[in-house]
Amino acid sequence: MTESYVKKLSTILLDAVTDKDPLVQEQVCSALCALGDSQPEEALRAWEEYLRQHGKLAHPYRTMILRAMEVVVSNHISELDKDMARAIILLASSEMTKAKELVYDWQQAASNVLVAVGKRFIGRVMEEMLSKFQPGILPHCFVVQTLANLSVSNVFGMVPFLTSILNTMLPMLGMAKHDTMRVVFCCALQHFSESTLEYLANLDQAPDPTVRKDAFATDIFSAYHILFHNWLQSREAKLRLAVVEALGPMSHLLPSEKLEEQLPKLLPGVLALYRKHAETFHVSKSLGQILEAAVSVGSRTLEVQLDSLLAALHAQVCVPVESSSPVVMNNQKEVLRCFTVLACCSPDRLLSFLLPKLDASNERTRVGTLQVLRHIINSAAAQMEVKKPFILSSLRLPLLDTNSKVKRAVVQVISAMAHHGYLEQPGGEAMIEYIVQQCALSPETERPGPDSEDPTANSVRAVSISTLYLVSTTVDRMSDVLWPYLLEFLTPLRFTGALTPLCKSLVHLAQKRQEVGADALLIQYDDSKASPRTADRLGHCRQPSECFHHLFPGTLPSPYAITTRLLAVSSNPYLGDGRGVASLRLLSVLHRDIHPLLGQRWATTIPLLLDYLDEYTEESLSQKEWEEKLLMFLRDTLTVVSDNTWTCQLSLEMCKQLPCYSETPREKNFLYKCIGTTLGATSRKEVVREHLQELLETARYQEEAEREGLAHCFGICAISHLDDTLAQLEDFVKSDVFRKSVGIFNIFKDRSENEVDKVKSALILCYGHVAAQAPRELVLAKVESDILRNVFQCFHTKDPALKLCLVQTVCMASQAICSSAQAGSFHFSQKAELVAQMMEFIRAEPPDSLRTPIRKKAMLACTYLVSLEPALEEQTQADVIHGCLHSIMAVVPVPEGEDGHQESLYLDTMHALEDLLTSLLRRNMTPQGLQIMVEHLSPWIKSPRGHERTRALGLSACLLRFFLEHLHISALVPFHNLGLLVGLFSPRCADLWSATRQEAVSCVYSLLYLQLGYEGFSRDYRDDVAERLLTLKDGLVHPDPAILLHTCHSIAQIIGKRLPPDQLISLLLTMFEGLGDPDKNCSRAATVMINSLLKERGNMLLEKVPEIVSVLRSKLQETREEYVLQAAQHSVYLLASQHRTAVVSSLLGSPLPFDSHTCTLWRALAVEPSLTTQVLGLLLEKMSRDVPFKESRAFLLSCSPDRVATLLPLAATCALREVTSAPASGPAVLELYPQLFVALLLRISCTVGVQLPRNLQAKEKRSAGSALAPRNLEPCSSAVDALQTMLLRGGNEDVVQRMELEGAWELLRTSAGHEEGVARLASAMAKFAGPRLPLVMKELVNSQSSVYEIQRVTSTAFLAEHLCLQLLNSNVVNDLMLLESLLDNLAARQKDTCASVRRLVLRGLANIASSSPDKVRAHGPQLLTAMIGGLDDGDDRHSLVALEAMVGLARLLDLVEPRDLRPVLLHVAIRIRPFFDSEKMEFRSASIRLFGYLNKACHGDCEDVFLEQVVGGLAPLLLHLRDPQAPVASACRFALRMCGPNLECEELAAAFQKHLQEGWSLHFGEFLNTTCKHLMHHFPDLLGRLVSTSLFYFKSSWEDIRAAAPMLTGFLVLHVEPEHRLQVDLEQLTAALQLLLKDPAPAVRMKAAETLGRLVKFA
Repeated sequence: MTESYVKKLSTILLDAVTDKDPLVQEQVCSALCALGDSQPEEALRAWEEYLRQHGKLAHPYRTMILRAMEVVVSNHISELDKDMARAIILLASSEMTKAKELVYDWQQAASNVLVAVGKRFIGRVMEEMLSKFQPGILPHCFVVQTLANLSVSNVFGMVPFLTSILNTMLPMLGMAKHDTMRVVFCCALQHFSESTLEYLANLDQAPDPTVRKDAFATDIFSAYHILFHNWLQSREAKLRLAVVEALGPMSHLLPSEKLEEQLPKLLPGVLALYRKHAETFHVSKSLGQILEAAVSVGSRTLEVQLDSLLAALHAQVCVPVESSSPVVMNNQKEVLRCFTVLACCSPDRLLSFLLPKLDASNERTRVGTLQVLRHIINSAAAQMEVKKPFILSSLRLPLLDTNSKVKRAVVQVISAMAHHGYLEQPGGEAMIEYIVQQCALSPETERPGPDSEDPTANSVRAVSISTLYLVSTTVDRMSDVLWPYLLEFLTPLRFTGALTPLCKSLVHLAQKRQEVGADALLIQYDDSKASPRTADRLGHCRQPSECFHHLFPGTLPSPYAITTRLLAVSSNPYLGDGRGVASLRLLSVLHRDIHPLLGQRWATTIPLLLDYLDEYTEESLSQKEWEEKLLMFLRDTLTVVSDNTWTCQLSLEMCKQLPCYSETPREKNFLYKCIGTTLGATSRKEVVREHLQELLETARYQEEAEREGLAHCFGICAISHLDDTLAQLEDFVKSDVFRKSVGIFNIFKDRSENEVDKVKSALILCYGHVAAQAPRELVLAKVESDILRNVFQCFHTKDPALKLCLVQTVCMASQAICSSAQAGSFHFSQKAELVAQMMEFIRAEPPDSLRTPIRKKAMLACTYLVSLEPALEEQTQADVIHGCLHSIMAVVPVPEGEDGHQESLYLDTMHALEDLLTSLLRRNMTPQGLQIMVEHLSPWIKSPRGHERTRALGLSACLLRFFLEHLHISALVPFHNLGLLVGLFSPRCADLWSATRQEAVSCVYSLLYLQLGYEGFSRDYRDDVAERLLTLKDGLVHPDPAILLHTCHSIAQIIGKRLPPDQLISLLLTMFEGLGDPDKNCSRAATVMINSLLKERGNMLLEKVPEIVSVLRSKLQETREEYVLQAAQHSVYLLASQHRTAVVSSLLGSPLPFDSHTCTLWRALAVEPSLTTQVLGLLLEKMSRDVPFKESRAFLLSCSPDRVATLLPLAATCALREVTSAPASGPAVLELYPQLFVALLLRISCTVGVQLPRNLQAKEKRSAGSALAPRNLEPCSSAVDALQTMLLRGGNEDVVQRMELEGAWELLRTSAGHEEGVARLASAMAKFAGPRLPLVMKELVNSQSSVYEIQRVTSTAFLAEHLCLQLLNSNVVNDLMLLESLLDNLAARQKDTCASVRRLVLRGLANIASSSPDKVRAHGPQLLTAMIGGLDDGDDRHSLVALEAMVGLARLLDLVEPRDLRPVLLHVAIRIRPFFDSEKMEFRSASIRLFGYLNKACHGDCEDVFLEQVVGGLAPLLLHLRDPQAPVASACRFALRMCGPNLECEELAAAFQKHLQEGWSLHFGEFLNTTCKHLMHHFPDLLGRLVSTSLFYFKSSWEDIRAAAPMLTGFLVLHVEPEHRLQVDLEQLTAALQLLLKDPAPAVRMKAAETLGRLVKFA
């Protein structure tokens, strides 16, 4: 039985191998392997028999079976008996040789089976193979291939056979005529040779240790003769490669004398293949093996062939390597291995060949040569030891190569040399210098092209930097070579780019030396050790522009040169990969060599500088602050040293290095500051004068940075040497160069005008910085006589740079005077003249653009000058104010984000203007002085250009704040111009520009506090009313006109409370003027503020109501201005508050549809809540007084009458819509919310399908075509619009939006969608308006007995929906009396003639579960009876009432009493079971979920009869997890989780809980496997039942379920014990699975095949 069943399963699966789907074929093979792993003997026997009996089976399918056999044999080789092995061998041999032609996959699979068997049964396999490997007969090519593979897989088993195999095979070589057969023979000889070599290399493990190489030599040589002399000449490239692959290992087995004899032919023959093949890896590999064999026998012939070998190999190295091509990379490795072999045997010949090629013109030749050189330096170190000088001297030429690839290769060679001691030889310094040169390459010039392999890692600079650091840190022998030699590269300009890696390497080297000798100097200066070679090498860079360092004794840079260089480059710290940090660290390490006293202080100060750099980035670092820190570090260093000689030497070195920084202005500028700092630290005046004179004579005045730097230098120097600095400037002016000049600056007559201006600019700046930096107590005496004396003669220049320098100097001088302690008593006689000159400069600037900082600097100068004595005349002050305002207010603003520099310049200039105006105001701190300032600003405040208004308001706010902060009242006086100022500023609170609005509020705020100050309040007093202005600022941020006007109204209220009575008239007059403001926002704000102020005063507005109504009613027809419309609405509100009934009646009598003016008047009635409530009450009364429609027949023969709307309810509905559309109607709507909502909802329901009267239909058509169409007059649409408006005004925007998103408003208008629209409205109300619904539902209950069926459906749908779970969260129906009323009302409608009402009743009864669980328990039997009755409603078993009943039952089960549920539990389970497989998704989902709730209701304690239902539903539920509809699968998850406790298996329940949580992804196979495991472990008796149920689903119409059914069966079989097999009808199951193997869906066939593989368990 067992054997026959395994055979049967095998047959079924083997028949399925022919499936057309590759995935199914793969699964069938997997099933076969599983079958074979379980029963290897029987399965292999069945497969062997199948293949023998099905000789006509196509070879692709035979191939799959053979591959399965290979897997099983490999996994169970130890279990095979000899008979089975022999049968498999015979089968595989037959399959392999059946076809004479080559069928690769099939024959390879058979060969693999033989190789797998041969791992244990090598003798039997060889017996079979040798039977097909007879002398004189050319064997099948796969016989030879199998022998070759056997030799690899079983070396020790095969080598003893090789002698006889070779004896037989050698004659066959001559018989092989086809290239394919020859390739196989070559492959066999290659593997035989490799196996033999491996065998001989491991004789200690071999079964026969007596085997020797000589035993194979003769045969191998014979084979070699044929391969080399005959086959290698073939035209077939594949054969030639096979031959050369074989020759490599064969050469090791040739007799020594034969190898020596063949080498003259062999080597050229192999080398010739390089020209014939593109991929040369195998050629190179074989050549390497041949060379190794030749060297191992001490061949002399190799010397003769060396030139050709080197030429061929070198050509291979020069082939460009593609990193993405493994074959080319491997070829390079093999070629280099060949060079290693040749280097070991002929180093002289090799170098003689290689080194001349370094001068080749071809780039690849040079790069390839360098690669070989690097390789042999590393791999043949012993042989290259004596060649070091020769190699070093040969590299001089490559050092001059400019090719990037060559440079990279040279750097790599030098790196190899460093590791092997080459750089310690004479000439090694040149290699080090070369590395440093490459480190100094500019990153910009090193950007690789698009074809570069790796732009970052392979750049010359990156490789060089890495090499320098690695050599410095990891090669110990290089320490003495690099130190102190690398110091020589610090100062030459051409090595600037290498400073960072240089400093890092030097720091490491110095620290290593400090570890050895802690107290010794790191740098030993010795004249005698000066290197002529180094001096020669650096001689070409002795010019100042090329070389910084001035050689101390020897060639090393002096401590002063090192200090100057490192300090200067640190000023730009992030350049060059962070050279600032590297330079400072090197300075710290060299402290003892710089000066013996600096160690302790630098140990503290330098780490602080490094920490500062760590806190910032290149973008965030303040250059000014960083330079100041470096200068402080320099001053501190000079203080610690306190040595005049040392300081003078340092200043001398700084002056000498200065010309070298011409290309780096920032560093040169900083170096000027360093010179000034150093000169300030010395007490030798002659040195100071000498250096300052030199700087003046050598400065490059054409460069702005140079002029700035020179001025900084003089300014810093003047701190300690003011007299000497001024004297030197004076001496320079009086020198021979100026002798012929008329004025002191009319110099250099032989120079151009521009050059003269540049010199003047520099000297003027020097005077300015001297004034700014020198001690204040010394400046006052010299500012007019020595500093400003000659400045006046340059004011007539047109050069912008000179102008700026003049302004800066005046500004700095004025600031210096102001900051002096004696400024108050100082009489500046030249003040007025300087102010006039500054204003001339300001007026000369273009008024519409801002390009230079001249205006800013000039205003700052005026600011300082204004505060000095004597005071300016009034007209002069007015001219200054007028000129400065005109120069900056009209400047066109730069678009945001376009020009950051321009924006920054503008902000700075505005701040300067603010400072100037406040400085002028300070001299006249009176209301009159403030009024003068505002009068100057008034035209700009009213400007039509927004940016001008913003700037003017900003300046006004600034002046008012300043006036308030400095207000001193000695006597109580009136602030007489308060009304004028408030009237000017307050309307601007609604300006179109947000910034203007903010500044206007600030102005009003300051004015109110000024008034309080004039009333006698203290400065620190805070008024609650005025402080409210600050809280109103937030309302002015957003440009919403409504918010702006509301805020302006609040501002007006605040002004009204604090404005003195005598100022009211002037304020109103000023605001009335503002009504004509070009900014309409400000005009509207003036209107709002006027009305607010009048309202605060009250009586004026009440007295003029009739006149206002008359005027504004006429304005309604004449104007479209919004503020006029608002005034008209206000008038109508006043009228209606006195004559409410008459106004409503008259407006209802207006023609329909209402025109826009009538609508405006209706909305005016919503201003005051109490009035609005009364108006709405009147409209509700009018709407319900008449019937909603009348029936009439349009034609006598029409089958049904038309419904025509009545006019009064229609007009009332339209009016109600207009009134509730007004925002102010909100409180009234809330007060009448239930009545309005129910009335409008029922109005909608009874107007569905209702038409307009004929006369209105015509008017509606005409108005629809007009440009200004009024609102929709269609009865139902007008009611829907009214309800929408009412909900919006009642605060239920979310309800309206939800309805809009769901399209529910359109549903309400149609007969077909009305019920759904009502349900969606109820749902939206429940979610967003819950607290309002109890009163709404009370109103609706009263409408349940309506004579209109549509109204009953509407009210029932709404009530049913409002009893859902959502209401529980909002506590809507917790009123028990209301709930009882609703329950009774719904119960009374169970027998309603309308099916929709009955269905909605069931929904409502089920929804009680959400509102009152206690009522469910109290009325359980009644509710269950209603729901179960609903399951059988009508004749249609799939009626919507039945579906509603299932959904309702699911919601009620958790809440009914167990005693009420138990009698119906089984009945419901049986009744809903057929729905599990319903074609309708809704019924499947609802029934399965209800089944879950039935299980949940049992609480793990169900009766046996119900447990039977649970067990019966288990398989369907598991399979419907793969239902194509997601809701059904979700219901199955829930139902299975609920079934778990009732199955009384903790593991199964836990598995359901773990895998079937909602929202979690489900790995169905893993889950089903776990479930079946627990089922078969705890309930093995269910096997038959579960398998039978799954068989039913083998015919399911859903593909996924058909695939899941055999999957379920397979897992059940997998986990059940074999003794339970009798529960399963194997014949039926096997037949069903066999049928599934023909299913059209590939997924189903795959699962069927997988399950068939598992059925072997029952075999």
